[in-house]
Amino acid sequence: MNSTSRKITALQLAIEPLRNEIIHHPAYSSIHSLDDLRTFMEYHVYAVWDFMSLLKALQNQLTCTSVPWLPVGDANTRYLINEIVVGEESDIDLEGVRKSHFEMYLDAMKQAGADMTTVNRFIDFLKKGKKVEEALASADAPSEAADFVRYTFEIIRSGKIHVLSAVFTFGREDLIPDMFLSIIQELQNKFPQEVSRFKYYIDRHIEVDGGHHSHLALEMTSQLCEDDQLKWTEAQEAVVKALKMRKKLWDGVYQCIGSESVKFE
Repeated sequence: MNSTSRKITALQLAIEPLRNEIIHHPAYSSIHSLDDLRTFMEYHVYAVWDFMSLLKALQNQLTCTSVPWLPVGDANTRYLINEIVVGEESDIDLEGVRKSHFEMYLDAMKQAGADMTTVNRFIDFLKKGKKVEEALASADAPSEAADFVRYTFEIIRSGKIHVLSAVFTFGREDLIPDMFLSIIQELQNKFPQEVSRFKYYIDRHIEVDGGHHSHLALEMTSQLCEDDQLKWTEAQEAVVKALKMRKKLWDGVYQCIGSESVKFE
């Protein structure tokens, strides 16, 4: 095992407890009804949206997005970023129509009857030129979701490409437990007209972010951090905080579902 491989292993070991907390978070098992799923979606949609900004920030720094074109960085890294952008920005929805995963998620929310007021306001404010911070506040996004997005943009603004890469690779990788997939399958069986689009989105997300992308993302982070201990330290600190923000997001979901359940008892 070379030095870089040892550093990856050390980072993975350091974040394993947090990963397990997220994978086994009670927010997943608290989903028992369509109302519960709607609450989950009203929070999660912000993470679906800001993943694209994280990805585009990587694309801007690791590929040439200006004219005149010049070769930038490693071709394998360019391939990874561009391939994921294609999959996230122009995938095929349930009807075979080209859409981004965010647009597919909005379709799933609409089908499920989730409240789209705040996320639609958020996007409208951005289209009108408001900054992300302003748009989050003006749209009255759930506080945990707003904090999650703010941290993502803190990472983007840092301009530290090795940190962006690490958060992308380790902080936003697939953290969907099998138990959650079973719950969604059960809900789809009961409510096929309300959940089929969400089930399709989850299936596509897992497929697009599969092993091939994970392997290339690890390679990308290794190349960007190289054998620089400071870069690996900064990467680990950012990933740990990203996972803590994800846990906080799920805490918000869990508390909201719990409060809604009490309200209707």
